[in-house]
Amino acid sequence: MKRILAVIVFFAAAAALALGQTADKQENTEGEQSDVEQILLQQDVEQILLQMERDGNEATVKKDVATLSKLLAEDWIGQSPAGIQTKAQAMADLKSEDQKFDAIAVGDMKVRVFGETAIVTGSLDAKSTYKGKDTSGHLLWIDVFVKRQGRWQDVASQTTPIAKQ
Repeated sequence: MKRILAVIVFFAAAAALALGQTADKQENTEGEQSDVEQILLQQDVEQILLQMERDGNEATVKKDVATLSKLLAEDWIGQSPAGIQTKAQAMADLKSEDQKFDAIAVGDMKVRVFGETAIVTGSLDAKSTYKGKDTSGHLLWIDVFVKRQGRWQDVASQTTPIAKQ
């Protein structure tokens, strides 16, 4: 169960980066953005990050390691009840034949943007097994993104399993 939670931390984080590679919008000719432009930019970022979360979960179910590897920053760190995990450790766990994700259903998500940093929170239900044992569950998660070199990268994740209510 601990290994599956660590991987769930990984896929929640990885989800956030699949489609987040977009160019910045141009500022107006005076070098300042109007309030309307700022709102539109924030809405764009929110949609990008939400799509990245969905895409990362899909890639996890498919064991698409190449896609997930692109989603996480090289210095990504995940925290779960199983402990702290690096990107390399999470990728090794995902590649393992011991674990399998049959389905991941993402619940409500919320995005908060703070300039070049964003926080995405949400929940998910995972149907999964590890070495043939059922590791399915309901999880709350948080991913932290930083915009680096023109693209959003997931730099930190935390996942907490909870009893379904």
